[in-house]
Amino acid sequence: MIERSTIRSPYMEFAKLRSAAKYNLATSGIMGYPMSGLPVRIEDLEINGPDFYGYAPLIERIAKKNDVDTDCVVYALGTSLANNLAIAGCTEPGDEVLTETPGYELIDTTLKFLGLEVRYYQRRFEKGYRIELDEIERNLTPRTRLIVITNLHNPSGVLTDNETLRRVGELARRVGARVLVDEVYLELIFDAKPRSSFHLDPKTFVVTNSLTKAYGLSGIRCGWILAEPGLAQRIWRIKDLYDGISPYPTEQLGVIALDNLSRVADRARTLLQTNRGALDDFLDARLDIAWVPNQYATIVFPRLREGTVERLADLLREKYETSIVPGSYFGQPQHFRIGVGGDPDMTREGLRRLALALDEL
Repeated sequence: MIERSTIRSPYMEFAKLRSAAKYNLATSGIMGYPMSGLPVRIEDLEINGPDFYGYAPLIERIAKKNDVDTDCVVYALGTSLANNLAIAGCTEPGDEVLTETPGYELIDTTLKFLGLEVRYYQRRFEKGYRIELDEIERNLTPRTRLIVITNLHNPSGVLTDNETLRRVGELARRVGARVLVDEVYLELIFDAKPRSSFHLDPKTFVVTNSLTKAYGLSGIRCGWILAEPGLAQRIWRIKDLYDGISPYPTEQLGVIALDNLSRVADRARTLLQTNRGALDDFLDARLDIAWVPNQYATIVFPRLREGTVERLADLLREKYETSIVPGSYFGQPQHFRIGVGGDPDMTREGLRRLALALDEL
C-alpha cells in the first residue's frame, strides 16, 4: 500500500508546470471559450446565493441535458473531482478496483490515494485499444467493487459502444461491482453522441462528465456525477468533506453556459473539424509512427517506431517550441499524445514542427 502522504500526480504536475509551449500539442480539450461569447454581464452574477446540496437551476439543467431525474445528479467542480467523489462513494478503503491500462494517470493515482487495491485490464494497441470483454472477465475477482472506463478512451480517443458497455455491466453484476464511466470526451461527438451509459442500468453504472474538454469551458468547472438516488445522496455527503458549498458565480455561469450550449458547441465543432483535417494530413504523411485512428476526439496516441519519445519531446521543446505529452504518463513510454483542440493556425504549425522533429530524430 502506498503511503497517502507521498502520493502525487506526475501527469498533473507536467500539465501545469511543463506542458506550456508556443505550439502546444499537449492540451487535450477545446481551446478556451471567451466569456464575451455568452450573454452574461457582471451585474448578472452574485457572489453569494442559495446553494446547499446543489444550486437548483443548475441541477435541473444538468438533469435535462442527460435525461435523468434531478435526484440522480451530483454537481462537482470538474470531472477530476467528480471522479474522486464517485470512486469514494462506490468503495471502501481496501476494496479492489479494476481499471484500464493505458489509462488516465490521475484516475489511477486517485484510486491509490483512496486506499484501494488496484488491478488492471489491458486496452491493447494491437487491438485498436478496444475493450476486450474476456480481458475484463479474466481480471475480475469476488473482491472487485468497481470497474473504471474512460469513454472516449484517454489517451487514444477510441469510442466504446453501448453494447460493449452493457456487457461490461453484466460482468460487474456477477461480482456485485459497479461500473464508473468517465464520459467527458464523449461530449466531442456533440449531437450524434450515444445516450449516456448511465441509462443502461442506473443501479450498475455511475457516470462522470463536465463541460471542460468539449466546449472550452474548463474555467467554470461545471462537472457532474450521474448515480442512482441512494448513491447520489451518499456522494453529496462525501462532497461536504471536500468543498462544502460550491462557488456561486461558477454555478450561475454553468446555467448560462448550458442554456447557450448549442452556440458553444458550434464553435467547438468547427474548430475540431478544421484541426482534425490538419491532423489527418500529418498522420497520413508519416511512416515513422503508428497509430489507432479515432473519429471524434481531440487526441490521438501514436507509437514511435524508432528512437525514444523522451528524446523527441526534448527536441521539440528545445528547438521547435512545441510540446506533446510523453506516453510514460499513461504507462506506454514509446507512445505520445497529441492534442488538436487549440487555435487552428497554432495547431497546424505545431504539427509541421512535429514533422520536422520526427525527420530530425
